[in-house]
Amino acid sequence: MRGRLNLFQASMLRWREFAPYNAVHVVRVAGALDAARLGLAIDGHLDACGLNGFELDPGSRRYQYAGGPAHAALAVLPANGGVAETLRAAIERELNAPFPAAGRFDPFRFFAVADASSFHLGLAYDHLVAGGDSIAALLGGIVGRYAGRGGDSPAAPGLDVYPPTYGHLFRRHIGALLRGLPRLAAMAASCRRAYRPRYADSQDGTNGFVNVHVQPAEFAAMCRVAKSWDVTPNDLLLALLLQTLSPLTALRRGETRRNELAVASIVNVRRDYQPDVRAVFGQFLSSFRVSHPVPEGIGLEALARDVHAKTGRIKRGKLYLQTLLGIAAGAMIWRSQSPLQRSRFHAKSFPVWAGITLLDADALWRATGASMSAPDYLRGVSTGPLAPIVVAATIAGGGLSLGISFRTTAFPRDIIDNLAIALSRQIRKLAP
Repeated sequence: MRGRLNLFQASMLRWREFAPYNAVHVVRVAGALDAARLGLAIDGHLDACGLNGFELDPGSRRYQYAGGPAHAALAVLPANGGVAETLRAAIERELNAPFPAAGRFDPFRFFAVADASSFHLGLAYDHLVAGGDSIAALLGGIVGRYAGRGGDSPAAPGLDVYPPTYGHLFRRHIGALLRGLPRLAAMAASCRRAYRPRYADSQDGTNGFVNVHVQPAEFAAMCRVAKSWDVTPNDLLLALLLQTLSPLTALRRGETRRNELAVASIVNVRRDYQPDVRAVFGQFLSSFRVSHPVPEGIGLEALARDVHAKTGRIKRGKLYLQTLLGIAAGAMIWRSQSPLQRSRFHAKSFPVWAGITLLDADALWRATGASMSAPDYLRGVSTGPLAPIVVAATIAGGGLSLGISFRTTAFPRDIIDNLAIALSRQIRKLAP
C-alpha cells in the first residue's frame, strides 16, 4: 500500500477498538435540493480528487486510494421533527455508526435535509482519513460543483493523498523538538495534579450531541474582547470552557493533590508541514492541554490571561510536538494492556475534561472559491477515550457554531444541555 498513517492517525486506530471515531460536517446550501444532481456532484468531485477505492490495512498502518468509480452513499432525510432536530439526531447517529475496521470501504457517508428554500448537506467520515480542514475544502468543492462552478469543466488534478508522516515533521523542527524535551517532566507533573474524569462504564464510547449557535454580532463582540485582553479567540474559548466546567468538578477542591481542571486544544500542524489544503488531503493533527485550579471567584479576564500565558509558551516553543512523543510512548504501553486497562488509560495518565477544535470554515471556503462564506456550518467530532466532551467550534457566515459531543457514560444529556446554554450565555455577556 502506498500511504502510511502518522502517529495521530495510528492513535485513532487504537481508539476505534472501543467505539467509532468519526466526525461530521454539515453545511447549508442555498436553493432547492436536487438529489440526483447532488449525487453526481459528489461522485464527480471525489473522482476528480482521487478519493476513490479507499483500502486500509491496520496491521501495517497503511492505506491507499486504489481508484475506481465513485458511488458515495447519499441519504435524503425527512425533516419530520424539524430541520434542527433532524440534523442534531443525524450527527449523533453518524458519530456512533462504525466504518469497517479494515479492507476496502468508502470512508465517506453523505446525507441531505431539505427545508423550504435550501438544504443541508452532511458528510460523515472516518476521522483517521482526514482533518477538518481537508473535509471543509472537500465540501466546498462539492458545493461549487453542484452550483455549476466546475461541474462541466475538465477534472481538476487529483489531490496528494499520501502526505509524509510525522518523521518529516520532526526532522523539519528538530531544534524545537529537542528544546522541548525538558518540558515532558513538567507535562507529567501537570497530569498528576489534574482531576480525573469519571465514567460509569469506561468501555462504553457512545456519544451524544447537542449544538448552539453564536450570532455574528455576538461572535464579533467576543473577538473584540479577546483582542482587548491580548488573548486569542481560542484562548477565550478555553477559558470559557474551564469556567463553565468548574461547577461540574467542584469535588476536586476537596482533593489534596488532584485539584486542577484540564482542557485540551486540538492543533492543526499543517502549517508546520507547509502543504496547501487545496493540494494535499489528509490529517495533520496534534494537541496540547491547559491545566488550571480555577479558584472560586476568578474573573473571566484573569482566567483568559492565565490561559494565554500557557498557550503562548506552548506555541512559541512548538511544545505541541511533545504531545506526539507522548502518543508514541502511549502506543508502546497500549500493547501490554488489557482491554479494560486501555479504556481507562487516558483518563488516568492524561486527564482532560474537554477538548476544543476550532475551524475557520469561512477562510477555507474562500480558498476553494466555493463561496465567500459557508453559512450555517456545523460540526461534530467523536470524543474517543481522550476526553468526555469535545467542542467543535466553527467560524462560518461570520458567526460561530458550537457542536458539543459527549460521552453518555460520563454525563446525562441534561447536564450537557445546561453546559451549552451556559457557554452561549457567557459569550452573549461579552457583547456591550
